[in-house]
Amino acid sequence: MQAILSVTVPFFALVLCGYLAASRHVLPASAIPGLNAFVLFFALPCLLFRFGMSTPVLELLNPAVLGVYVLAALLIVFFTVAITHGPQLGMKDSAFGALVAAFPNSGFMGVPLLVALAGPAAAGPVICTVLADMLITSSVCLGLAQSGAGTGAAHSGRDAGLRALRGALSNPLPWAIVLGAAAGVSGLELPGPAAGILRMLADAASPVALFTIGAVLWRAGEHARHPAGVPGGPGDNMPPNWGRVWPVTLIKLLLHPLLVLALGVSARQLGVNLNSYQLMVLTLTAALPSASNVSLLAARYGADNGRIARIILSSTLLAFFSFSLLAWSFGAQPGPAR
Repeated sequence: MQAILSVTVPFFALVLCGYLAASRHVLPASAIPGLNAFVLFFALPCLLFRFGMSTPVLELLNPAVLGVYVLAALLIVFFTVAITHGPQLGMKDSAFGALVAAFPNSGFMGVPLLVALAGPAAAGPVICTVLADMLITSSVCLGLAQSGAGTGAAHSGRDAGLRALRGALSNPLPWAIVLGAAAGVSGLELPGPAAGILRMLADAASPVALFTIGAVLWRAGEHARHPAGVPGGPGDNMPPNWGRVWPVTLIKLLLHPLLVLALGVSARQLGVNLNSYQLMVLTLTAALPSASNVSLLAARYGADNGRIARIILSSTLLAFFSFSLLAWSFGAQPGPAR
């Protein structure tokens, strides 16, 4: 356990640092979007490009890994919608709850954390999950969110799914992976100055991304506490309905990884080429806290962003314990690729 904590404590501590910096106004709220943009458009694409260059294409797009992970994600989505949708919670809010239950923070947190915890070989399976969640999970959930919009709901749902897919394709992260893989296959060698810039930005990705997660979580929490955007505004006196938060948090941190593990074990028994190391990385990826960007999507689509923000906050807080225990139970040891 000490070896596991030596990796997880610094990662979650950096998230806490970002949260405290934002909450104490050491980091101005107006600076958070810029920090987020630096990670999304500069640092993290360089990190993913570097992993794409050094990882075989069949590991980046492993059909066994993708099949198990996508099936688990879709089952989590439809299960979460089934148990939460009802008179008190419409389809839009149920769908965003499903998205936050099935979409781990694999981009900003998962890639650097699992590589540090399990070695560089973890990059391939984690990157598979990043692509699956951006292109499939988010598209399905946004389509569901619009499917209950009344007249023309089916058409609206299809349009929402297509918009989500276009949004994913405009995201720099998948393209960084694709370009990195193409560079690796072609044997492209970057010239010295370009390689230096790439290395510097990639090295900045992990600490800045974790710090940014904390700041974004604080901002999401503020929006949850002050729905009108200002203290004392409408909605401030409404107590949070934690009964709509904890079930989804537990689905994210417990059911999702257990389902991935169960499906992976079943797939191996059926002869699918999925080794124990890949299954461990997939399960640990599913055990990560909810992706912080789902809060931004919920606000954009007019869903209950307060509920989504509380799920993300609670999953991030509890994931330090649940993720560390799961990694310890797998016997994960920081070290080189296996």
